[in-house]
Amino acid sequence: MRISERLNRIPPYLFAEIDRKKAEAIKKGVDVISLGIGDPDLPTPDYIIESLYRGAKNPENHRYPSYEGSLRFREAVAHWYKKRYDVDLDPETEIMALIGSKEGIAHVFFAFVDPGDYTLIPDPAYPVYKTATIFAGGTPVAMPLKAENNFLPDLEGIPQDVVQKAKLMFLNYPNNPTAATADLEFFSRAVEFARKHELIICHDSAYMEITFDGYKAPSLMQVPGGKEVGIEFGSLSKPFNMTGWRIGYAVGSKEIISKLAVIKTNIDSGQFNAIQEAAVTALEGPDSHIHEMNRIYKERRDVAIRHLKELGIQVRPSNATFYIWAPVPEGYTSTEFAATLLEKAGVIVSPGNAYGDEGEGYFRIALTVDKQRITEAFERIKEKVEF
Repeated sequence: MRISERLNRIPPYLFAEIDRKKAEAIKKGVDVISLGIGDPDLPTPDYIIESLYRGAKNPENHRYPSYEGSLRFREAVAHWYKKRYDVDLDPETEIMALIGSKEGIAHVFFAFVDPGDYTLIPDPAYPVYKTATIFAGGTPVAMPLKAENNFLPDLEGIPQDVVQKAKLMFLNYPNNPTAATADLEFFSRAVEFARKHELIICHDSAYMEITFDGYKAPSLMQVPGGKEVGIEFGSLSKPFNMTGWRIGYAVGSKEIISKLAVIKTNIDSGQFNAIQEAAVTALEGPDSHIHEMNRIYKERRDVAIRHLKELGIQVRPSNATFYIWAPVPEGYTSTEFAATLLEKAGVIVSPGNAYGDEGEGYFRIALTVDKQRITEAFERIKEKVEF
């Protein structure tokens, strides 16, 4: 069998590898505690599930959905943005439904990137930004995210010859994997940079609702000019615990949205209308479950950080996402430390270098198990791993 050269350029997908290693350990009888994948363990609220049930029984929903998403869903997203960020969006031209935000993130590269084009990709980062660039024939260029710069890219430090060949710049705040946040001042600088260099900003906003300690994450769309130069990808996966439902959206420039629509209409047929109706119910429903969810994640964060400090691992508490980005102990690489935790303690964490070269020296903890299991994971580590 002869496969495409692009497949040869794609590294193994991080989360598939974590699933494989977890399955191997379980086969050996290990009680694995996975702090590796960011898949919420909290259930989808009942009122959303009930909405799906009603929608699934409606024969009108058994037909093909619209490519761009139902107008009702797009109106709900518009109302959400108005309520949350005081941003006005036209549901007809500035919003599109996605089969999960990952799908839209991957497809936007095909709309704008040609062979030889550069994309500006944060490093470390969600792996899809890099792999989708490669699938589209482009060249991903890393924007290092360093602790001394609060894990924000140094926009002015990007070489001019690189910027001239770049079409897209990806941002992601609150950030995966570092849990860093960005303020409106940074987004304003990013918009000005994009205007100056005729770039498109793609903002992955999957974690905007996972916030603590009084912090509220801003939207790129709040910045003057942000809607003209950018597109923001949102998801119901994290705020509503709907990862398996595969429903998200893109908002922003109508020109960018229309080009993404060309790709989608030729590749997929839209999301099941009953799921879109349940998503409307979620977006228009009460905020109480989001507040409770964030209370739980904050509690887990505090438990994990206390145990890390007892191990001599110092981390700054983040006020967003359900991740902790921590330095590996002295004497380990990221991969060695992650492998040691699995082998000796039956605990899975994500090695930082799986998210890019700049992730070397770190590991990521996902707070997607209850605090008792988090405590058990650290007790095993204290007992069985040498520091």
